[in-house]
Amino acid sequence: MYMDGKAIEGKILSTFADVAQAAGYSPLHGRIIGILLVEGKALSLQDIARKTGYSSSMVSLSLDLLELLGVIKRVKKTGDRKLYIRLSGDLLETLKSAFTMKLEKSIGQTLEEFGKNKEELEGLKGPEKKRLLNTLNTLEGEVKRLERYINLLSKIKLP
Repeated sequence: MYMDGKAIEGKILSTFADVAQAAGYSPLHGRIIGILLVEGKALSLQDIARKTGYSSSMVSLSLDLLELLGVIKRVKKTGDRKLYIRLSGDLLETLKSAFTMKLEKSIGQTLEEFGKNKEELEGLKGPEKKRLLNTLNTLEGEVKRLERYINLLSKIKLP
């Protein structure tokens, strides 16, 4: 089966969108990264909006997060009033950072929820309280173990 350049580009963008979504981010984040990779140069906000099919305001919001994560950088071109966006740094390293940041946030929320659950157990009495408290303590221990692993993973430099 023969695929033209546009079809291949579409598959690349879909792959990046799927990876972003699997990591807990918007598919638009992945599409932006894919477009910048495919084009191989800085693009204006309007160019990215046109190529993704999203509004400039949606793209702008996504760019804010990607810039915070260190994936993209906004740049000015001499003699041009437009703002341009380019990929920044080591893509795999910044994606690892974004992934671990998302996991760390989720782990923090989970541990906070466990703390609230323990407080709610104070009102219970008997074996049910003990069973649920043991379960929460076991789960909390495992989540903290995962937290230590993610912390170590975030410090490892990629080859």
